[in-house]
Amino acid sequence: MDHSHVLQTSPFTDENTVFPLVAVRAGGLGCAERGRQRARPLPASASAFRGSRFLGRTDGGTARRGGSLFSRTVAGKELLIMPTVVVMDVSLSMTRPVSVEGSEEYQRKHLAVHGLTMLFEHMATNYKLEFTALVVFSSLWELMVPFTRDYNTLQEALSNMDDYDKTCLESALLGVCNIVQQEWGAAIPCQVVLVTDGCLGIGRGSLRHSLATHNQRSESNRFPLPFPFPSKLYVMCMANLEELQSTDSLDCLERLIDLNNGEGQIFTIDGPLCLKNVQSMFGKLIDLAYTPFHAVLKCGHLTSDVQVFPRPEPFIIDEEIDPIPKAINTDLEIVGFVDIADISSPPVLSRHLVLPIALNREGDEVGPGITDDTEDENSANQIAGKIPNFCVLLHGSLKVEGMVAVVQLGPEWYGMLYSQADSKKKSNLMMSLFEPGPEPLPWLGKMAQLGPISDAKENPYGEDDNKSPFPLQPKNKRSYAQNVTVWIKPSGLQTDVQKILRNARKLPEKTQTFYKELNRLRKAALAFGFLDLLKGVADMLERECTLLPDTAHPDAAFQLTHAAQQLKVASTGASEYAAYDHNIAPLQTDFSSSSTERM
Repeated sequence: MDHSHVLQTSPFTDENTVFPLVAVRAGGLGCAERGRQRARPLPASASAFRGSRFLGRTDGGTARRGGSLFSRTVAGKELLIMPTVVVMDVSLSMTRPVSVEGSEEYQRKHLAVHGLTMLFEHMATNYKLEFTALVVFSSLWELMVPFTRDYNTLQEALSNMDDYDKTCLESALLGVCNIVQQEWGAAIPCQVVLVTDGCLGIGRGSLRHSLATHNQRSESNRFPLPFPFPSKLYVMCMANLEELQSTDSLDCLERLIDLNNGEGQIFTIDGPLCLKNVQSMFGKLIDLAYTPFHAVLKCGHLTSDVQVFPRPEPFIIDEEIDPIPKAINTDLEIVGFVDIADISSPPVLSRHLVLPIALNREGDEVGPGITDDTEDENSANQIAGKIPNFCVLLHGSLKVEGMVAVVQLGPEWYGMLYSQADSKKKSNLMMSLFEPGPEPLPWLGKMAQLGPISDAKENPYGEDDNKSPFPLQPKNKRSYAQNVTVWIKPSGLQTDVQKILRNARKLPEKTQTFYKELNRLRKAALAFGFLDLLKGVADMLERECTLLPDTAHPDAAFQLTHAAQQLKVASTGASEYAAYDHNIAPLQTDFSSSSTERM
């Protein structure tokens, strides 16, 4: 019978609560009574368990058993980010006037500044942990504001931009490549927001010229797209669709998205150019790329409203014939707990911060956003700090007990929650997403078969906590774990044939070894299609049979003749005896039976 695997029982369920899927080893969420509880594996058909009484740990286990398993940095910065580069067009074409109702005169640059101000205000409230840089360009580019979380500085820079000469998009995109790679390297995903009026420039350096010469460039002078880092390119056009379609501007901009592996989108103003329509366009960008992901974290009867940052991207399974993006649920249900040492350092798709969202009595959010007034912000934080929160309890418990929580993200899709330390005093609750599937971590087996430890007949971890039921041993022997016959050099083949002949001269004492080596050579020859080898070895065995001395055992001649005939049959490839899985068995004779009795 296929047995399930061992985790820990959830301390969040009472004795009458059925908590589906996985259970976990007891430990971790603070309890007056201290002790140990382990469990046995469940049968494969088990799909639910009864929550058992929680018993804490007594060994003073810490969250860092096995080392810092989940922390990686690049250039001293945490990988849990998705920075944004805003690329602003400050060429002369952006100074073109726009007819807006009222006495004040607007330029397209003013509309762009208004839209970016709206974007920065939104990010200051909902994405205050994100890094953003501001680049301006015309024929050259300039880094106005390096990567920062200070959105006041970004907004001040918008009002200090000067006007320059013609548009050269290629130089701006090249500047983005340099800035991102110097700051974050080539592994960090980045969002690039390009704000322009759709004018492509003139002459050498214009987008038309760059695209026309794209296929004629050398590797040292390649076009900057696709970016050398994971990215999405959003083009914000200070023009409506009709204006762009009157020229080839829209086609050229769409070509930019195609060159970036299709990652990105073009936004245009719906209707006349005015502040309201610009706000609507930037609102679409916010809804697409900068909307916080809010979810409900559940464990038994306990729940907590959380924000997952950065927003988890839909995952597309490549193996599907008709791939459909798979998104995680807004209900994140904890299905069990496991020691860090057991889960080890698993492969993950992405890593995210999990931030609690405190709600006041009216249901409005108190955190994690920020307010304009410092006193209001401090007051909101004080209120949020006095409200009990399951997310905080879970974080502290996982940190102290050295465990991770297995969380279900969707049908046959799991992840894990764990505490990651930024420093000796600061740590965060993190969530990593496994690859979708019933068995994302082979050493744990199928997630649906993980069962409660409380029902164990024997302690799978040992009385002294000196063993673990993981990793599970695979049912099928791995190909790289087997002794494979390799004939790279002629000497290897010669050695195998000589080994068979040596055993043939010592028959019947070496009968078992003779047939073992013979079958190994036979299978290798069939696998390689080396049928002539089988016929050649058969001729050698027949020759050995004629050279047997008069003192040789009678059974030796019978076994050699039998083996030679079997190899000749296999060399034809047309018989059931030529099957790869068929093994040549020793010939049963009266001599071999009596010999076996004597032995």
